[in-house]
Amino acid sequence: QVQLVESGGGLVQAGGSLRLSCAASRSTFKLSATGWYRQAPGKQRELVASISSGGTTTYASSVKGRFTISRDNAKNTVYLQMNSLKPEDTAVYYCNADIAALTGRVTTYWGQGTQVTVSS
Repeated sequence: QVQLVESGGGLVQAGGSLRLSCAASRSTFKLSATGWYRQAPGKQRELVASISSGGTTTYASSVKGRFTISRDNAKNTVYLQMNSLKPEDTAVYYCNADIAALTGRVTTYWGQGTQVTVSS
């Protein structure tokens, strides 16, 4: 069994930065295509950024130029660097990833979520 482990959330003032991390709990399971989603109270979950296994990235228009998604394949980890944070970025952030087992089977997982709170 494998899980996605997220870290890096917290409380920050507007204009500040945070870096979120998403890793597979077992090194034998490799992260493939990965996305960061967020869900604010009373709102639908939305895709913030994604990165393919080859490194191609996409961003929501609301975060473009402020957030950067990247991956370190050696560490089997995907990051979301969030700069110039705004109060409207406050949400629970979730990692969603396709994980490949040694058998080649690919399964999609969700992380448990990490709270990001931006104060004004």
